[in-house]
Amino acid sequence: MQNKIKVLIVDDSAVVRQTLTEILSSDPMIEIMGSASDPFIAADRLLHQIPDVITLDIEMPRMDGITFLQKIMTQYPIPVVICSSLTEKGSETALKIFEYGAVEIIAKPSSKAMVKTTEKVVVIGASTGGTEALRMFLEDLPDDSPGMVIVQHMPEHFTKAFAQRLDTLCRVSVKEAEDNDSVVRGRVLIAHGNRHTMLKRSGARYYVEVKDGPLVSRHRPSVDVLFRSAARYAGKNTVAVIMTGMGDDGAKGMLEIKQTGAATIAQDEQTSVVFGMPHEAIKLGGVDKILPLSNIAQHVLKQCR
Repeated sequence: MQNKIKVLIVDDSAVVRQTLTEILSSDPMIEIMGSASDPFIAADRLLHQIPDVITLDIEMPRMDGITFLQKIMTQYPIPVVICSSLTEKGSETALKIFEYGAVEIIAKPSSKAMVKTTEKVVVIGASTGGTEALRMFLEDLPDDSPGMVIVQHMPEHFTKAFAQRLDTLCRVSVKEAEDNDSVVRGRVLIAHGNRHTMLKRSGARYYVEVKDGPLVSRHRPSVDVLFRSAARYAGKNTVAVIMTGMGDDGAKGMLEIKQTGAATIAQDEQTSVVFGMPHEAIKLGGVDKILPLSNIAQHVLKQCR
């Protein structure tokens, strides 16, 4: 008698996990070995039992599916089928997925309960006084917060250590941005020192592009570069925050974001170490709300509901 094909389902949506379980279980030759709501839980399951096939979502909290796919292929080179609403065959994302070892890409089964192809994305700019302001802001966030990309003016060799420190203090995952990192719930990306970080989009997947380039608004990374890319690729799905800092970096980009209909927030003068960047954004007309630092996290979450 032929052995059944054991399948591990990895998806952060309970609805999707249940739907896939029902569909696959209808085949007498398939056995559902188990399911996992994120790659960390899946990795723990793999320590105890190896499936014949893994179905894997792309957009998940704590670690995105593409990163997990790469890790699987180095440790457990078994067939992985990407099951996602964020990829189309022939797209840049799809090509990357096949390059990293997936055997197939299929669309998620349709269900009104799971149709949400785009999510809010949060972009933040800060400079002088920003390291402490960002710590306080991020510590106020739950672990399933919207995906975020942050530019903090900081020398090249300090941003990685800064991200690692925040990762130990916060419920969200924090890392230094690398080229093609997905922007997903529960993850915060800190712009690489001395390189520009831009938000991009492929289908409904948000990701970052990290690249060299000239100074913009006297900075690299530049808040304006990040904000302008958010205005272009996320539009009204953006929530933008400008925090304490010297100069005017981010003011023009924030105005572009506001003009798309997105929510824009500035830290107030009383809680800013230097009120330069927020003041310039307010003066240019790019700010909807001016809030004390302690209120920003809750307002961001409210805008993302």
